[in-house]
Amino acid sequence: MRALMLDFQPRRRASTLGWSLLAGGVVLVLTCIVIQQHLSEEAEQQQGHLQTAQRVLTGDTGGKVSLTPAETREQAQNLAEMRKVSQQLRRPWEQLFATLEAMPRDNIALLTLTPDARKGQVRISAEARDLDAMLDFHRRLEASDELSDVSLLSHEIVANVPEHPVQFNLSATWEIGDANP
Repeated sequence: MRALMLDFQPRRRASTLGWSLLAGGVVLVLTCIVIQQHLSEEAEQQQGHLQTAQRVLTGDTGGKVSLTPAETREQAQNLAEMRKVSQQLRRPWEQLFATLEAMPRDNIALLTLTPDARKGQVRISAEARDLDAMLDFHRRLEASDELSDVSLLSHEIVANVPEHPVQFNLSATWEIGDANP
């Protein structure tokens, strides 16, 4: 008698369609992994470029380096100097020049004007036709709103010129008025 083979679950043979679908799936998964890695690297590069651009725009140099005491003193001196310059630039220069230009100078010739914005003073060197013109100019400067404490520093009658003009120097305090020093 012959042996009986009862096979309730027949063996299935792998078809070429199945193997090709498996191979296609593996290739597709590998391709997706490679693309994802490439996109991640590119995103990291873009993030780095963005951070660099933000540091450049904000003036941040990257790492916060603590300054030495000498560098801190130098930075404080530079800041103080910048504040002094800023105060000098905010002085009412136009008002000072307008005041001096508006004064009648028939008998007066302004020679030099030396403002000291830091001290709030101005020094005026001028030449007058005579002593009365010099004193009249002094009174008008004293009466102006922008200048006060007008003082005659020196005067000299020029003897070698026939008209005998008077050269003189004045000092005055330069009032700030509405300006914010």
